[in-house]
Amino acid sequence: MGRPATPDDVDRICGELPDTEFGTSWGDLPTWKVPRGGKGKMFLLYRMPHRTAVDPATGEMYDDLVVILTPTAAEKQALVDDPATPFFTIDHFRSYDAVLVQQSRLGELDVEELREIITDAWAKRAPKRLVREHLGDTGSPR
Repeated sequence: MGRPATPDDVDRICGELPDTEFGTSWGDLPTWKVPRGGKGKMFLLYRMPHRTAVDPATGEMYDDLVVILTPTAAEKQALVDDPATPFFTIDHFRSYDAVLVQQSRLGELDVEELREIITDAWAKRAPKRLVREHLGDTGSPR
């Protein structure tokens, strides 16, 4: 395993991707979007504590969740089902292609794994031309 991922890596990776912008969505949720400007679409957001996301062990609301889009429902399920990753989902996101991860558990991934997952999220929302320019013809960082 390479260097363990940290919460700082999330913003660094998002900021290094082409034409990204940090702003807000759904009111005031801190959100990474692509492309910059009025047409930007969310690919990663920081979720505030909410009654729909509760730690089953403590009953407390999670206070450090990151929501990362996945390219497909199958990829979401693969990440959630893999016991080697810290990703999970909740009923609130049942029909939404995204995974959740606690910032406190990012160290269970290495930086390259996190970069791959965030880049996939970016590629789902970025204009196709931009994806081709950044990733080549495949449209996937893998």
